[in-house]
Amino acid sequence: MNETIEPCENFYEFICGRWIKNTKIPNNVRNQDTMQMMKDQLENTLINLLSTLPNKTIVEPKAITNVRRLYISCLKEDTIEKKSTDELLSFINTELGGWPILQGSTWDHSQFNFSNLLIKLHKYNKLIMYNIKTEIDLLNSSARCIWMDQSELGLEHPNFYIKENKVTKAYRQFIRNIAVELTNLTTMIDDDVVQIFEFEKHISQYYASADEQRAHVLESIRTTIGNLSQTLNTTFDFTSYIRHIYSSANITLVDTDTVFDNQISFIRNVSLLIEKQSSRTLQNYVVWHFIMSEIDNIPKRFRSIKQEFNWIFRQVAMEKTRSSQCINYVNDNMAFAVSKLYINKHIDKDARNQVLEMINNIRNAFINMLKQSTWIDSISMEKAIEKIRNIDEKIGYPDYLDSDNVTKLENDYAEYNFGSSHLQNTLIIDQLNAKHNLRALPFPAGFLQPPFYHKDVPKYLNYGGIGVIMGHEITHGFDDIGRYFDKNGNKISWWSNKTINAFEKRKECIIEQYNNYTMTQIDLKINGHRTQGENIAENAGLREAFFAYQEWMQAHPNVDKKLPGLAKYSLEQMFFLNYGRMWCSKMTDKYATNIVLGDTHLPGEFRVLGSTSNFPEFDRVFGCKPGQGNSRLNKCIVW
Repeated sequence: MNETIEPCENFYEFICGRWIKNTKIPNNVRNQDTMQMMKDQLENTLINLLSTLPNKTIVEPKAITNVRRLYISCLKEDTIEKKSTDELLSFINTELGGWPILQGSTWDHSQFNFSNLLIKLHKYNKLIMYNIKTEIDLLNSSARCIWMDQSELGLEHPNFYIKENKVTKAYRQFIRNIAVELTNLTTMIDDDVVQIFEFEKHISQYYASADEQRAHVLESIRTTIGNLSQTLNTTFDFTSYIRHIYSSANITLVDTDTVFDNQISFIRNVSLLIEKQSSRTLQNYVVWHFIMSEIDNIPKRFRSIKQEFNWIFRQVAMEKTRSSQCINYVNDNMAFAVSKLYINKHIDKDARNQVLEMINNIRNAFINMLKQSTWIDSISMEKAIEKIRNIDEKIGYPDYLDSDNVTKLENDYAEYNFGSSHLQNTLIIDQLNAKHNLRALPFPAGFLQPPFYHKDVPKYLNYGGIGVIMGHEITHGFDDIGRYFDKNGNKISWWSNKTINAFEKRKECIIEQYNNYTMTQIDLKINGHRTQGENIAENAGLREAFFAYQEWMQAHPNVDKKLPGLAKYSLEQMFFLNYGRMWCSKMTDKYATNIVLGDTHLPGEFRVLGSTSNFPEFDRVFGCKPGQGNSRLNKCIVW
């Protein structure tokens, strides 16, 4: 802490200033914060778990055996060096029809079929151009629907394509260097690279910003498979395309199946753009995106080329260790099996019961806050309370992972069978993930661990840590988007006009407040409109967790004790100290720019300053005067 600063003047500087000054960002990441340190700790724990073989007398489930095989195949760089480049090229040539940039004028375009190419890649979970997935039906939460959306750009954010800059030059060089590493035929490479980039640049013009994507959730076009072609009115046959995608997962669609188009303008404009492109450009572009997704799974010389690009694009000086890359890959793709290993060794079974109690307390605190609200009418309030009580309690992992019965785990991973080739293993995973995504297979939420939660620490740390996160997530059901959905998750009007108008007025206060923040590190203003949902949730989550902790203290007097070296701070002050500490962050200029320009979440500084400055209880606990640096005179309170 920087105790030369008064918490009432700048609470973030008070709690994080010294940490920021003394912290260095590691060369292989873009930022350093509590979340990153937790991830690093988890990585090391998982690496140790997978590196330590069980006793020979123990027969592990097949799913766990395959987790170990996948991890080991990823680590074996000698095998990757010998085999994976040839395997990659063989797959591209036999399955995808080649990469013209490597074949020069000899590439045969006569067999080119754009729809078939996208269908083949979707089988491997490569969502290029269009993102087709299974989601909950917005109007009937008990049903599933097909969801159409835009996929990702090579440079992630459309702002990067607006004008020529160091990043666009580096991106073209990235494409060129990968191609040169794969072929000796260089006569047409430069022209092909330009065509790939220019096509992607044109696509980026139709990409919805984060602000627009939020709005589109509420404005999605609802139709059916039978009426899709008529609704979209494009030359590209999306009906046939989507039917084939689901057919590859052994799912037969019928004409009455529901489709939500979240980006109809993007879909139509990009379809028109595709009509104007040569088959060579389309093939080059699509295969490039496939190759880009596989670079981490082929020899190090390709990863080094990617790292050169990442230095300019992300300001990350070096790649992560191979063990770190591999554990993240395995955890991302076999989360349930990895969770089973972790839970058996590191999760205290009593912890979940404590967390369930916390959620119930926070939920009750939110209900009490609602009852004290003067702007929401009684009927809307009762419906809101029903919605709060109806929220699912999903803590960390599915219950079956905590059981000795491994039947469901084995069934979940029955199709996973890995060999020694890492690239072949990744293609197997890609195929299976594509099927599971279309079937809407859920994945675990994460692990419960310090500094957010520990069952044996004082409760002010838990409520000021994971408690605020719980409150934040609950409140998303009542933010600028969540308010449109009822207790069952259906999009329906369930508030009175008077309540809606009052909410909009309070929401505008939040937007205006955050619009006035500037991140001085990069001299960019915060976008209060784009981040409004997160800011509403953060403000309310802090309030809910604090009031829940107060209730817990009253029910358990004199149980929580002060920490050594921090005895001068009250228990309530310690709640806020842990909350602030949770969001201490230091980031590169590039990463900060990406967050401020494109993310719906705020840098930690503004999470802390915004929510504490709106909370009268923070003023009381620290003795702040109204209008003092960290205390707004006109507080913005939605919930």
